[in-house]
Amino acid sequence: MRVSVIGGGSIGPETAAVAETLGERLAERGHTVVCGGLGGVMAAVCRGARATGGETIGILPTDDREDANPHVTTPIATGMGHARNALVVMNGDAAVAVDGASGTLSEIGLALAQGRPVAGLDTHVVDGIETVDSPAAAVEHVERAVDRDDTGSD
Repeated sequence: MRVSVIGGGSIGPETAAVAETLGERLAERGHTVVCGGLGGVMAAVCRGARATGGETIGILPTDDREDANPHVTTPIATGMGHARNALVVMNGDAAVAVDGASGTLSEIGLALAQGRPVAGLDTHVVDGIETVDSPAAAVEHVERAVDRDDTGSD
């Protein structure tokens, strides 16, 4: 499946390590990472996914595909600024939020409004997010939630 990973554009080394591990876990499970394609959480999750042979899609706010971080395998230029946040979450079957500020909060709201399951790692506290304490738990949650949605069972 495709998993949208949303989070801060400016992060510290601890958050970068969490996001990188998340990317590795997603790629190991055969999932494609969808993100905003720039720095911070986006670059770290893509770096982790690529290190494990995974695919990454970066939906950029700018009109230039060259603006993508070097770990994005499929850059998509939109020229839409923050409005591209809707495209980031619409192109994932689920979302994982890592850290983040107002842009991440908007993506969380959009994902929940579209019925996407959302796991949260040290991010905003919002009704509907499954707060988890590790990248592995985030992957497990979105896999279970999407599987449950696909089968129609709870």
